[in-house]
Amino acid sequence: MFVPKKGFRRALAYYRLRIMRIGGSPHAVAGGVAVGVLSAWTPFLGFHVLFAIPIAWLFGGSMIAAAIGTTFANPLTCPIIWPLTWEVGQFMLGGEPGSGHIDFDALFSHLDVSQLWRPVLEPMLLGSLPLGLFCALLFYAVTYLAVRGFRNRRISRLTERARHLKSAETGSAI
Repeated sequence: MFVPKKGFRRALAYYRLRIMRIGGSPHAVAGGVAVGVLSAWTPFLGFHVLFAIPIAWLFGGSMIAAAIGTTFANPLTCPIIWPLTWEVGQFMLGGEPGSGHIDFDALFSHLDVSQLWRPVLEPMLLGSLPLGLFCALLFYAVTYLAVRGFRNRRISRLTERARHLKSAETGSAI
């Protein structure tokens, strides 16, 4: 159910290629991806894209890359992201990591955000900031270098192809 039919490698290669082909400077593409990844660390599932696109626009990043970057939060990573952000947030708020016990059945039975804020959302949001910033910086660097390298290789191939065609034209005209 969670495994793509053609495998994860093909799905990741597809996302990689989509990012490489986005228009804009390597900085704009990498900035968009970084904003999307940072947004993906927040506990507001379903709103990641709504947060990432305006922030990417504000900072001059690619809005398409930001939307793609939010896919960092997916069914495979969220079970890792959520407890990790909660634990880091608890630590930042002065609590002992692993010491808090929350009765989620009681909290979610009423679905009242005001009751969820203090024990769940506040620590997760606070904990998402350092973890998200670290991941965003890492993704920025990797994406910037990858896009720049991809485009340089493409320009080299096109230049070589143009030289080859020009030499073939001048050789056949003589």
